[in-house]
Parts: sequence; C-alpha cells; structure tokens
Amino acid sequence: MREQWQEALEDTQIEIYVAELNGEPAGSVAVGYGFLRNLYVLPELQGTGLGSTLHDHALERLRALGCDEAKLWTLEGNHGARRFYERRGWSLNGETREVPFPPNPIDVGYSRPLR
Repeated sequence: MREQWQEALEDTQIEIYVAELNGEPAGSVAVGYGFLRNLYVLPELQGTGLGSTLHDHALERLRALGCDEAKLWTLEGNHGARRFYERRGWSLNGETREVPFPPNPIDVGYSRPLR
C-alpha cells in the first residue's frame, strides 16, 4: 500500500486533497485518470457530512479536468461504501478486478455521469 501511495504522490495526473479539522487530518480524497481513486474519512467523523463534501469536491475536480464520466473501484464486501456511492448516483458498471494485495479481495466498478 505504501508503494501505491508513493506512486500516487509522485504522479502529476493524480490530485490528492486532505480535509483538516482543528488542524488535524480528518479525511482525504484523490482523483485522476477519470477515477475517484480514494475517499477516506476517519471513522469517528463518518456520518458528519465530511465524506459527502470530499465526494462532491472530487466530482467537481473531475469535471474541471474534462471528464464526462467518473469511475471508481470499491471492495465488493464494503457495503457501507457501496451504499454511500449508490445514494450519490453511482451505478455498478459490470467491471470487477482482484485487488493486488493479500488477501486479494474483489473490487467492483462503479460509474457516474458528470454532465
């Protein structure tokens, strides 16, 4: 995972944003290559609207980058994240992949129009 983050930080096509609360990191979102790549919120701050704010910012950035459609991957078994995205207009697109780190769970693909 550290290697993937290091590569993302070095990739000029990936934008990473960190939300702070009282000067401390509270969540982050990353976009690039037409994907909402990551969206994280500290567990104690989930349900406060921070995730929605980060999500909406990510879609604004993807639109500004010229994307007509956004995509994302999320773990097949992450039902909370799947509900979060589905409530915000994302739909399964039929794509799956094996996550490249143990125990190699399955990711499912989602898409959402941006225009």
